[in-house]
Parts: sequence; C-alpha cells; structure tokens
Amino acid sequence: MSADLDAQFAFLNEADRLKSVLRATTLCDGSRRENSGEHSWHLALYAMVLEGQAAPGVDINRVIRMLLIHDLVEIDVGDVPIHSANGLAHASADTMAAEKRAADRIFGLLPQDLAVAFRALWDEFEAAETPDAVFAKSLDRVQPVMANLQSGGGTWVTYDVTYDQLESRVGVKVARGAPQLWEWVRAKARLWFA
Repeated sequence: MSADLDAQFAFLNEADRLKSVLRATTLCDGSRRENSGEHSWHLALYAMVLEGQAAPGVDINRVIRMLLIHDLVEIDVGDVPIHSANGLAHASADTMAAEKRAADRIFGLLPQDLAVAFRALWDEFEAAETPDAVFAKSLDRVQPVMANLQSGGGTWVTYDVTYDQLESRVGVKVARGAPQLWEWVRAKARLWFA
C-alpha cells in the first residue's frame, strides 16, 4: 500500500504543475491567460452542463475523466495553440511525438494498473474515434471559441484567424461530436467575423 500511495502522490504532485502552464486562450473576461488546469476543470464542467448535446450512448463520466487528464502532457510540452504557426504546429508529428513521450513519463508515475487505465483513456481521447472521445474533443475545441467570443476575439486576433480557418480547424471537430452545439456557436462566431 505504501508504494502505491507514494506513486499516486508522485503523480498528483506532478499534475499540480499543470496549473503553471499558461495557455494562449484568455479567461472570458480577457483579464489574463488561463492555465491548463483551469482549462481542464472548465471542460469537465462543460461536459456536465452540455451532456444533452452528446450523442446517445455517450458516457459523460468517461468524458469527464478524459477531459480531466487530456492536457497533462502540457506539463512537458506546453500549450500548442490550434491556430499557431498558421494551424500547422498543433497536430504536427513533432508535437504528437513529444506529447506521447510526456504521456509515457507522466502516467508512468502511477501504479501499473492506474498507469495503464489513464494512458488508455488519454490515447482514446487523442484518437477521437469512440463516441465518448469524439464528444470530449468537441468540447475541447468549443471552450476556447466561447472564451474568444466573450473576450473580444482573444486568440483570433493574436493569430489573425479567419472565419474559414475557424470552421476548418475547429468547427469540423465540434460538429462531429455536437452538431447542434456547433450550429449555435457558428451563428455567434459568424457575427464576430462579419
């Protein structure tokens, strides 16, 4: 038991570092950049509140679990904004490889059974092939959009984002897991870009 608790708290203490990773996205009031810990918490709340937007059969508790751990790799890699480097950095081979190394290290701090379970959940989120992961990924994409709308454009201004880029980089993924939600958000985004 002592070895398991040592490992569990090693992981939890390491996870605390996520609070120090600043994201490009600001808080809704635009007062400062959010940190990745705040982002993960906010996404878990998004899942609870927007559960009705999920496809039938989506397990919202699994979605919440995914969202709580999905960005732990940013402890090592940092935030790679979806619109940075003209949209090329976020899903680049280098970024994906760095995130996999970070997942190995961070989840490897846990006792074996938890390490395997958490890593599988993270891999599922990254692949975005299961209904749970597709919905989780949709929420991960829509939350920064809502923050940008509330803060007067936020990272859209910073990265000179066009409406077409928003649609191709974000909208497609949101619509895949929450089509009605994207229709509602799209109408608001169109007004901002008009």
